[in-house]
Amino acid sequence: MKYNFDEIPNRIGTNCAKWDNRRAIFGRDDVIPMWIADMDFGVEPAIVKAMEERLKHEVFGYTYSPDSYYKSVINWMQKRFQWKIEKDWIKFTPGVVPGVNSIIAAFTKPGDQVILQTPVYHPFYRLIKNNDCEVLENPLVYDGSNYKMDLENLKEIITDKTKMIILCSPHNPGGRVWTMKELKELGEICIENNILVVSDEIHGDIVYKPNKHTVFAQINDEFANNSIICTAPNKTFNIAGLETANIIIQNEKLRKQFEIQLDKHCIHGPNIMGAVALEAAYVNGEQWYNQLMDYLNENVEFVLNYFENKIPKIKVQRPQGTYLLWLDCSQLNMSNDELNKFFINKCKVGLNNGKMFGQAGEQFQRMNIGTSRKIIEEALNRIENAINSL
Repeated sequence: MKYNFDEIPNRIGTNCAKWDNRRAIFGRDDVIPMWIADMDFGVEPAIVKAMEERLKHEVFGYTYSPDSYYKSVINWMQKRFQWKIEKDWIKFTPGVVPGVNSIIAAFTKPGDQVILQTPVYHPFYRLIKNNDCEVLENPLVYDGSNYKMDLENLKEIITDKTKMIILCSPHNPGGRVWTMKELKELGEICIENNILVVSDEIHGDIVYKPNKHTVFAQINDEFANNSIICTAPNKTFNIAGLETANIIIQNEKLRKQFEIQLDKHCIHGPNIMGAVALEAAYVNGEQWYNQLMDYLNENVEFVLNYFENKIPKIKVQRPQGTYLLWLDCSQLNMSNDELNKFFINKCKVGLNNGKMFGQAGEQFQRMNIGTSRKIIEEALNRIENAINSL
């Protein structure tokens, strides 16, 4: 079946955070929203069909996750990443962010330090602070075109209070897909210093060739026993609103400790529709997913070519993964506040202010290209015209 990603549903009036919250977020309703990380595409039809079939049952009482739920996760991880996992390793959370929150609560105590490689996904800061821990920044090194890990700095900043690192893999907002070599070097430092690796791999399916996502726990048994892998179909299949994620823990001791924390938070299993959608996506969604990746790759090329040829003052990192582009706007010579207002009020395009990802994100904006080419082109036209009028 051929899917048409140029045709997207009208999301206005559906309580959609991305479109219906524009006035609350940007102060006006006429911006093109390219901020929050969900896509505008209709989901794989098999997901809708499976949910419709479940709705026919008419009873929505308490349920549990069947073996087929776990089998779908196991088979997807095996096929996509050649990662062999077991049913008992899989623990449900209502999203990766709540999962990471429970992980921090389970494995740290107040005053402990948690490493972030900044700039990085902004909720991580809040989760660490909400658990009375300290953010320990290990800034990534920006070479003008991409980010690299600063592992020498990492070795220098570790103290006896450093207990955990939250690895964003693939990296949001920078779009890096970490190499096996980088992950090995990072993992060895963490082993030497008894630092637990919490790897957020929610974007692991959204990787552009020839790059390849490496599951951190897949590298070797030592790393597997010192890591917790956070996964979800939410980005891949555009079902974030169904709030279904899986935290995969091979180490039995860590798993038992995490289970205790889940019970404290009264987290026990997915909602009915989240479970149905996840299973349908992983079992029947591969063809849709492959065509999605083709379309996203074309979007990447379109945007990169447009900026290079028509808006050269803004430098765009070529993403190795994710549908999020990181725009270097430093040549516009604006303060961070001026830059934000410029995109909202002059360009009328709603992006994520780079500073929300940390101080290192100042002078950057994050752009979501998980939408139709027509919307992307209109947004780029607006940016081009606004810059030309400066």
